[in-house]
Amino acid sequence: MAKYSLFGHRDPARLAEAESVVVIGLGRFGSALAIELMNSGTEVLGIDGDEEVVQMHNRLLTHVVRADSTKEATLRELSVPDFSSVVVAIGGDIQANILTASLLLKLGIANIWAKAVSDPHGEILTQLGVNHVIYPEKDMGKRVAHLVRGAMQDYIEIGENFALVKTAPPRALIGVPLGQAKVRARYGITVTAFHRPGAGWSYTSLDTVIEDGDIILIAGESARVEEYSLMR
Repeated sequence: MAKYSLFGHRDPARLAEAESVVVIGLGRFGSALAIELMNSGTEVLGIDGDEEVVQMHNRLLTHVVRADSTKEATLRELSVPDFSSVVVAIGGDIQANILTASLLLKLGIANIWAKAVSDPHGEILTQLGVNHVIYPEKDMGKRVAHLVRGAMQDYIEIGENFALVKTAPPRALIGVPLGQAKVRARYGITVTAFHRPGAGWSYTSLDTVIEDGDIILIAGESARVEEYSLMR
């Protein structure tokens, strides 16, 4: 019998029957992820090896357990194989991260997301068969690098060489219907939506007229959207 201590108001086996996710590793990344999942209405089973961390998350998550995720017996007792989605958010112990991911694959988990702290680490996870390898620090570093260069308010990379950018519109776009501005033909980007103070976000059309004070959401090749966001 594996030994672990747990907090929460639902049995892990019952929790697995609902729309729920297991988050293993409740450091800064795992904690933020788990709490955001809870805020969005998803029930969360959190697992961490640190008793203090587990106590900190008591009542923040549906169920939180102090346990060793590198033990197959423990994962089975917590009904982890019955969950369809598991996130391995362990960052400080690469060996534990890899071993946990390997056990989850062995248990037949359909949807595994695993945090990688380096490219070699990510390659090992990919070779094991993890279907979603994420690089939180690397991805955030790239995102911030784009933001600090210019006037972009947000930058999201969508796959390879394609991005969505939130930015203020250049003066040439203000007061002109998008159909006449022809930004796609001239600059290779698309203005997909706009935000107007007091009105919120709206989709654009060819008749949309951007006003001073609006914020626009543009999509296109990474270099093109970044170049357009710098125009004033």
